[in-house]
Amino acid sequence: MTDTFTPPAFVPPTRFAVPGRIAVSNRAAARWQSATLTEIRRETPNAATFRLAVPGWQGHLPGQHLMLRLTAADGYVAQRHYSIASAPDDGGHIELTLDHVEGGEVSGHLHTVARPGDVFEVRGPLSGFFAWPGDRPALLVGAGSGVVPLMSMVRHHRLRALTVPLRLIVSARTPDDLVYAEEYGAETTPVFTRTPGGGRLSAEHLAPFMDEEWEAYVCGSNAFAEHASRLLVELGQPVDRIRIERFG
Repeated sequence: MTDTFTPPAFVPPTRFAVPGRIAVSNRAAARWQSATLTEIRRETPNAATFRLAVPGWQGHLPGQHLMLRLTAADGYVAQRHYSIASAPDDGGHIELTLDHVEGGEVSGHLHTVARPGDVFEVRGPLSGFFAWPGDRPALLVGAGSGVVPLMSMVRHHRLRALTVPLRLIVSARTPDDLVYAEEYGAETTPVFTRTPGGGRLSAEHLAPFMDEEWEAYVCGSNAFAEHASRLLVELGQPVDRIRIERFG
């Protein structure tokens, strides 16, 4: 995979407005758009944030994802779905936070080859199931890079100064593995699974927050998503108010 390609002609997307929330047209989300890499930030030894300038980006809802496409000089194409980490209102920029997956074509290219100024293609935003428009209390439960779409929700909550309750419980192996560690505030409870006195996410971690009527958002590996959602149900969270996004 080379670090450059010639993207197709850029077609500005259209946008329509819905009172009280961000909205985009399905037609706009279906188009591939040019995205220029402007910054790379190291988050953990294995994860980095890639900031992209996307002219005419039509906006997104926190929790949505996009498709990123790389095209090599010989025409070979690789594309992957990635959650959007940035808040919707980011001045024509979007951010993706990726683990460096061993053997991963796209993540490997971004982590080891890509440099600011490189141009890729993106299509989206995609999927509304896991989106949080900011209009209801949200209990966010994530592990590892599963915190990425949840961080978009936290950032949106802060930038809009929303008063609706929001809590984030994020699980990581150690403090060094905690993505966005320097950004968390009073809304966040970290759980470290491989530190002295630590351990797997348990009912004790979630129980203090179960006195609110939440919409729960769970994101992580298959095993974590099953475990966390089961804990929520056991603590009384209605099944139809648990949204799950999983990977792996």
